[in-house]
Amino acid sequence: MASGRRFWVGGNYKMNGSKAVLDGLLKTLEEAQVPGNTDVVVSPPAVYLSYMNSKIPAKVSVAAQNCYKVEKGAFTGEISPAMLKDLGIGWVILGHSERRHKFGESDELIAEKTQHALSAGLKVIACIGEKLEERESGQTNEVVYRQMKFLADVISDWSSVVIAYEPVWAIGTGKTATPQQAQEVHQNLRSWLTENVSAAVSANTRIVYGGSVNAANCRDLGSQPDVDGFLVGGASLKPEFTQIIAAGGQ
Repeated sequence: MASGRRFWVGGNYKMNGSKAVLDGLLKTLEEAQVPGNTDVVVSPPAVYLSYMNSKIPAKVSVAAQNCYKVEKGAFTGEISPAMLKDLGIGWVILGHSERRHKFGESDELIAEKTQHALSAGLKVIACIGEKLEERESGQTNEVVYRQMKFLADVISDWSSVVIAYEPVWAIGTGKTATPQQAQEVHQNLRSWLTENVSAAVSANTRIVYGGSVNAANCRDLGSQPDVDGFLVGGASLKPEFTQIIAAGGQ
């Protein structure tokens, strides 16, 4: 890309899949043409992380969908960055809107998780985004800047962070932000990084879009100057994911 930032495409499988389903997805990934300027990361449910990582093509990395803020302890049902590292997993998604809104995770908790994951040596896909009522009342920037502030306060090494802007109203709804809407928010986020972190971090940090990305809209979204790729939900479970992977190689 003209920006010099490597394109980044993530597939979030959410709570979907079985060994048979994953075998099909692995075959698709094996056959995918990954452009030289593109990083591809897929995120199966935690119980399948080892299975997926043992079979994943070299051109694709594996991410966890979540992790907790400490190394170990009495936290039933949680997994730690240390455990992910032990499995050879290098990435984790944190702050996904479903974690925020369905499981009540706060900005503070997401920041604590992010800080601990980075200190443990994981790379973090940090998700931010506004709900429909927040967009309709003109609060988009206020919401995403607040979420960014919590993250910026704990991140020292931005080279291990991908920011995923995912408008909540566009996730799993079939509604997508227009390329212009996505570009506007991404550009504003980059300006925020310039003013609140540094010009270098702003220029180098990848900001990807998530929210009903599919084969039909990925090229228009990916051609925007401040959209550095995608965090894909439902479409990452379909063959069209290979077309989305190719979108940054144009």
